[in-house]
Amino acid sequence: MKQNTNKELSIQVSLNGLSFCILNRSTNTIEYLNKIDFQSKLTPFDALHRLKTELSASAVFSDEFRTVTVTHQNELSTVVPKSLYDERQKVDYLKFNAKILKTDYITHDEISINNSVNVYIPYVNINNYIFDTFGEFVYKHSSTLLIETILGEDQASDKSKIFINVNKMTLEVLVVHNGKLQLFNSFEYHSKEDFIYYVLFVFEQLQLDVESTPVILSGLIDKDDELFNILYTYVRHVSIVESNYNYKFSDVVTDQKRYELHHYYLILNSF
Repeated sequence: MKQNTNKELSIQVSLNGLSFCILNRSTNTIEYLNKIDFQSKLTPFDALHRLKTELSASAVFSDEFRTVTVTHQNELSTVVPKSLYDERQKVDYLKFNAKILKTDYITHDEISINNSVNVYIPYVNINNYIFDTFGEFVYKHSSTLLIETILGEDQASDKSKIFINVNKMTLEVLVVHNGKLQLFNSFEYHSKEDFIYYVLFVFEQLQLDVESTPVILSGLIDKDDELFNILYTYVRHVSIVESNYNYKFSDVVTDQKRYELHHYYLILNSF
């Protein structure tokens, strides 16, 4: 194994796809950026098989990495104020919005930026494989990463904003007001009608105005697709998140991904 302890690897795992990113800290350059969308939602077993295939198929993963980070993306999470959190009640926090099996491993992330705890179920088989392959690594839930990133960037606004991270079959919605999280939820959608229903449901629940409340989009959405168009039909202020990263990008990444860095919003903020 070739050693380069200045490189960091980030892997994003969901049952709908995988994403990979390699950052060279010596040059502050994103050297590799890629995503694989599955044709249909897989089981955790099949997602692991695909991950093994991808990691063994490319020489870029044969380096020794200084750190390895895994982001678990699923709907099996819930955010609890730290003042109310009790380690013994993990199952109770989750059981209201997820189906819990007796064999499920439940863990949590601490979100210091808003003094909360994110309780979730990671893909244990993925974690075991990553440990066997790379050794010690860090993992967290995608909603932890979204909350930390968005609250870290949006401290000044005195009006509500809706942030939507779009995935192949799910959307994650955050509402922020005065730098504070008002709502986080994830929804599964199968059509553009499902998509707009859940977005307007959030507007209705928080009594937000579609004429004045801005919606900022990241993930798998573009200005010329049907999800953006139906959203813009009902909401006046819709935009794609600006890609203001402090990294440089290798020529290979720039040539291939120049206009779609927002597709990689989560993983580019995982370092």
